[in-house]
Amino acid sequence: MKKHIYDESNGLSYTLHGDYYLPDLAVNEGEPTYGKYGMLRKQFLKEHRPARYQYLLMTGELTAHLNRVDQETREQVETLVKQIEEKQGVTEQLKMQDLMKWVGLINNIKACAEEIVLKESVYM
Repeated sequence: MKKHIYDESNGLSYTLHGDYYLPDLAVNEGEPTYGKYGMLRKQFLKEHRPARYQYLLMTGELTAHLNRVDQETREQVETLVKQIEEKQGVTEQLKMQDLMKWVGLINNIKACAEEIVLKESVYM
């Protein structure tokens, strides 16, 4: 049996390992790793700031920019959620007493905090 084969139907190369041919796959290390807020920022730049998007893309700074925006936005949302929770008196005691009320308040707080931060850091 041949050690290496090429399948023209799918364009993959295979290597014989024991009794099986396994595809020769490689991990692309250059894939972006940014999260939700980075993706939102990328979409915003593409649609509303195309020159800035093209500049970041051509200089190779796009992924770093999106990762930075994602990290900063996540931190700001977490900080704002904690501040609003304290101000509205949403505590672990409330969670023990009335879980559904607590869940509703927390979801509302997170949505509000995210909306505030998105306007300031992602959509600018």
